[in-house]
Amino acid sequence: MTQDELKQAVARAAIEYVVDGEIVGVGTGSTANFFIDELGKIKHRIKGAVASSEVTAERLRGHGITVFDLNEVDSMPVYIDGADEITPQGAMIKGGGAALTREKIVASVAQKFICIADGSKLVDVLGKFPLPVEVIPMAQSVVARKLASLGCEARLRLKDGKPLVTDNGCYIIDVIGLAITDPVALEASINNIVGVVTVGLFARQGANVCLLGTADGVKKLEF
Repeated sequence: MTQDELKQAVARAAIEYVVDGEIVGVGTGSTANFFIDELGKIKHRIKGAVASSEVTAERLRGHGITVFDLNEVDSMPVYIDGADEITPQGAMIKGGGAALTREKIVASVAQKFICIADGSKLVDVLGKFPLPVEVIPMAQSVVARKLASLGCEARLRLKDGKPLVTDNGCYIIDVIGLAITDPVALEASINNIVGVVTVGLFARQGANVCLLGTADGVKKLEF
């Protein structure tokens, strides 16, 4: 199976976690896009969705799904999103699509986080994928220096030769070369750096379930 076929398989499997008549939290990225397409097929069963990015909101509306502002929502049963890496304990790196802050906020409101990913995303130690850190623009240099002091490379993410700007008007620094053996501690440490909006480590509140696409079918991991 191709990577896209694996992503589509887990997107279909995630539909069983959607609660009829409720609002669904929806993530950002290529795997989340497959889920949105599947969600569009059952849109009559749900009240609507909360999007973790403007791109996701646009795709949801394109399927005729009502998009709610998170400020209108007290709670929701599930948040469904992909991951750039996930460990057997449910800790994740997210933010390849530059939506890490909104993803973390929406996930915090959901009762359950369902991660959908192809099998290549399962790793024993996080860090081969660059760790995204969203920063206030005026703090990019000072934050980069502090991140580099961890013994890694801190690289400003660019788009068309200019700093990529997130939906929040911030920048992304990608941390390269870390072997993250204690993701909970590192998440707290980086979040405590002045100028950091949030880090793309989802460890203190990781996934509850991971649906993993493999050549042998969709495997379910519970944490």
